[in-house]
Amino acid sequence: MSEARRDVETDEELEELLGFLRDARGFDFTGYKRSSLGRRIRKRMSDVGIEEYADYRDQLETNADEFSALFNTILINVTSIFRDTDAWTYLQREVIPEVLSEHGPEDEIRVWSAGCSSGEEAYSLAIMFAEALGVEETLNRVKIYGTDVDDEALRDARSGLYPAKALEPLSDALREKYFEQNGARYLFRSDLRRRVIFGRHDITRDAPISRLDLLVCRNALMYFNVEAQTQIIDRFHFALREGGFLFLGKAEMLLNDADRFDVVSMRQRIFRRRAGDSSAPYQPTPVKLRSNLGGEMQHMARNRQLRDLILDASPGAALAVDAEGSVVLINQHARVQFGLTTNDIGRPFRDLEISYRPVELRSLIDQATHERRTLRVNGAERRVGEDAQFFDIVVQPLIGAGGMPAATHITFTDVTVATQLKAEVKRVREDLETAYEELQSTNEELETTNEELQSSIEELETTNEELQSTNEELETTNEELQSGNEELETMNEEMRIRSDELDETRAFLEGVLTSIAAAIVVLDKDLRVKSWNRGASDLWGLRQDEAVDEPFFDLDFGLPTRSLREAVEDCVKTRSRGNPVMIAAVNRLGRSINCTVNCSPFDGHRGGVVLLMEEGGRSNGAS
Repeated sequence: MSEARRDVETDEELEELLGFLRDARGFDFTGYKRSSLGRRIRKRMSDVGIEEYADYRDQLETNADEFSALFNTILINVTSIFRDTDAWTYLQREVIPEVLSEHGPEDEIRVWSAGCSSGEEAYSLAIMFAEALGVEETLNRVKIYGTDVDDEALRDARSGLYPAKALEPLSDALREKYFEQNGARYLFRSDLRRRVIFGRHDITRDAPISRLDLLVCRNALMYFNVEAQTQIIDRFHFALREGGFLFLGKAEMLLNDADRFDVVSMRQRIFRRRAGDSSAPYQPTPVKLRSNLGGEMQHMARNRQLRDLILDASPGAALAVDAEGSVVLINQHARVQFGLTTNDIGRPFRDLEISYRPVELRSLIDQATHERRTLRVNGAERRVGEDAQFFDIVVQPLIGAGGMPAATHITFTDVTVATQLKAEVKRVREDLETAYEELQSTNEELETTNEELQSSIEELETTNEELQSTNEELETTNEELQSGNEELETMNEEMRIRSDELDETRAFLEGVLTSIAAAIVVLDKDLRVKSWNRGASDLWGLRQDEAVDEPFFDLDFGLPTRSLREAVEDCVKTRSRGNPVMIAAVNRLGRSINCTVNCSPFDGHRGGVVLLMEEGGRSNGAS
């Protein structure tokens, strides 16, 4: 197989895997750069010992925990409080005062941290406004939204707990003012925490938060291809009020949006939305028209009626089934909660798992439609692995203008934890407000579409985009290296601690051997000297460096070692302590002594013998 053909097949297998992730879990990575995305997926495949995309898809289908591990690998969460201090300092000194000057003393200030990861960036914004306005006024006027697609990172963000290393950019005064120590970590102050709202949001698909004064999205755009970046910038343009500020990462720029954004600081990547509406900022999915105009108007009127009825009746997770049994609406919460996607719209409801689990809904839909009354199922249990969730389910028939059943609306209220229910209702209300604002602006956006290509700068724009893409790739690699460096630092610290412990143990053992007055000699299994203490040096006059690693029976000192060979070899063989051996010897002073030698087996490293030698009295001569 040629290398080119292999590359094509690999690209096709990667696209099939991305399609599976989108359909199975509702995560659409198709807008991400293929080079970075492929590298991150292959890294995870290497970690689990899998080489082929098809085999890794089987792993995802059989192991539910692998999805979380893969998403944590793809979504690189590298952030900290006031990351890139120079940029934040410029924002605080130049931008924040201008934002405040354009609002009255009672006006609300709206800020969005898109791609907030574990929340450090959102809390940095809260600290910045508290320093500019004071804590009390910030609590009354400032609302900060922190969003990300990584549910695990959002859980960390909501906790507000961070290690001391994450707070290093803060001065001691700011850390004491805005954080309190909680064990080995630090907790963000609770009153300001309530002004930061965290929620799941996909900047490539979900409706943007609107009427913003400041939008912060740093080092997130660089992971997307040019088409996806263009769509995201369109959404950001729609989200910002006229004169609102956009704060990007150091590897990101707006090269082709001079008609919509002014450059405030190119060095710090801060831009400002221009006054007026010079281009179409955010386009909703276009509606496919029928050839028959009368039928088209009737169909659009019917869909609008269904949409209004369903939106008005949706407190939480919701979906709708038309009179023919096809799915016509799935809201965001239902897609996340039950693993559904927008591709399921138009499919027969009976083909979806939600139609029969946690309860049999198809018969309830028939009953509600036939009896024209709302049915309720309380406390329906749904198992997700070893966890259990409980839902209150409402099946509500919707009647059209002609008095005939038009559709059935099904809502799921999570009653597992009361606080989760409260937060979900609040999120749905904000989604409905955003949807209403989108509907108001749809006609204006459709009428203002104007695409002008300037041939004189096409080559320059292409070159700039290539340079930008290369810069973003380098920034991605840098963040990966930073993540790996932090892991190496942790391992190095563990090795240092272990080394200190070994040094302390070695010093202790050497101290014990040195403090013993008797001569102690340790032989290894090959009967070479491994330890020669100070007592042995004092008794025989042979230094430690002259004895260590030498064959014991080849040493020449005052003790006739041949007399010990039988006792030593017997001790090695039997692995038991032998009887003391009395040998006539000559000490370092040349005096004849009787030396008592005890042989004991050494149960330490690879075996050996320990010899304890003590002067037992005078002798007439050496043996």
